[in-house]
Amino acid sequence: MNEKAKSVIKNLYYTVAANFATLGISILLNLFVPKLLGVTEYSYWQLYVFYSSYVGFLHLGWIDGIYLKIGGEEYDQLDKRNLGSQFWYLAIFECIVSSLVIIWSLFFMPSGNKSMILVLTAVVSLVTIAKTFILYIFQSTNRIKEYAQLSRNDRYLYVLLIGAYFLLGGRNFFWLIVMDIISKSIMTIWGMYRIKDMLNLKPISLRKVFPEVLDNINIGSKLMLSSVASMLIIGTIRFFVQKKWSIQTFGKLSFTLSISNMFLTFINAVGVVMFPLLRRTNQQKLPALFVTLRDLFVPITYAILVFYVPAKYVLAMWLPDYAESLKFMGILFPIIIYEGRMSLLINTYLKTLRKEKTILFVNVMTLVLSLVLSIIIIFGLDNLTWAVGLILISLAFRCNLAEFFLCKSMNIRIEKSMIIETTLTVLFILSNVFFGGSFISTAVYVLFYVIYLLINYKKIERSFKEFRGLLKGT
Repeated sequence: MNEKAKSVIKNLYYTVAANFATLGISILLNLFVPKLLGVTEYSYWQLYVFYSSYVGFLHLGWIDGIYLKIGGEEYDQLDKRNLGSQFWYLAIFECIVSSLVIIWSLFFMPSGNKSMILVLTAVVSLVTIAKTFILYIFQSTNRIKEYAQLSRNDRYLYVLLIGAYFLLGGRNFFWLIVMDIISKSIMTIWGMYRIKDMLNLKPISLRKVFPEVLDNINIGSKLMLSSVASMLIIGTIRFFVQKKWSIQTFGKLSFTLSISNMFLTFINAVGVVMFPLLRRTNQQKLPALFVTLRDLFVPITYAILVFYVPAKYVLAMWLPDYAESLKFMGILFPIIIYEGRMSLLINTYLKTLRKEKTILFVNVMTLVLSLVLSIIIIFGLDNLTWAVGLILISLAFRCNLAEFFLCKSMNIRIEKSMIIETTLTVLFILSNVFFGGSFISTAVYVLFYVIYLLINYKKIERSFKEFRGLLKGT
């Protein structure tokens, strides 16, 4: 195995190890925090998590533009003075934006927990955007070890802080948010130290660097708007659920989504390594590589669905207050398949091929569909189960539509595979509906999954051999 292949495997080790640790921390947070806080306090904490997930978009695509431009370059070859200057000007811009949000929250919103959460979200946005800038520098230049350290170490600190807080008898969501901000701040400062050769240079005047900033925003805004639309696909449904029902219902739905998302951890880890790798790969080899990766990856994600029923029983015993909401996992669990494929393969390929417009179009189309149907289902039909089902329908639609456009651009035919995979997803959901999410439903799904493997056995075997050959010849 040559040095390049060893480097790829080493980077995969760093990210998988980092995400394995993150998965462990997610399990602790998702199992112990709701049990110790209670439903109402946990729901407010989830509201902060929900709001803070959107703060990364306040840079208007500025960082995304940088990411797309420098992806695959070596760190030593970067224009460090230019990038360092942009970091500081971005920080100033975000201070202004956050100040406006805080003023609006304090003076134009009713006082209470929700306004306080918005203020804290504005504060954490400063840290999050600085951290995102540094993470993109690390990822784009293949400094995966440092990327992994910055990604995971703030979660280590966070667990230590909230562990001490709970041991001392604390049970208030406010302090969990404060400790989240503290842990992220400490690690962001560490990240700034790791790129100090970039940040310590005298900034270029704003007048000179401004055209570069505008160009980055112009390039990155499509990707940023795509990300906003992508998050709003689920976000609008969650927001309407909170408005229609209660903060407790919102918290229980968020808990179910959190459990499903935990299984995406490793998939996202591989995606981190793939972008700079694909940017350095011969463009003519990309279609064949896509088919190989897809034929290996999709069967693995369908295998994860087997763990739904055991996970449901364990969680119901541990968190009886959430037992009723766990039935939604039988509907939501397949988001692993579609979100995983979107993250690992489709989005990574579209970014590599610089098809940001396609990403934007697909996400906006899906958002419009999700918005219209969620209004009808939540406010018209008043049906929470269908609202949850809409999350999966929207994500499946987005994944299949984006993959259709991607494969069309690379002259790959996957319509037959899509039909078979969609059928398997429907069979998983129906087995849980008809057999109540019992071990019988697991047995039924396993039967269909084995049939799926037998149908695709030759493709899987061929792709496995090609992947092994790829590693040897990389």
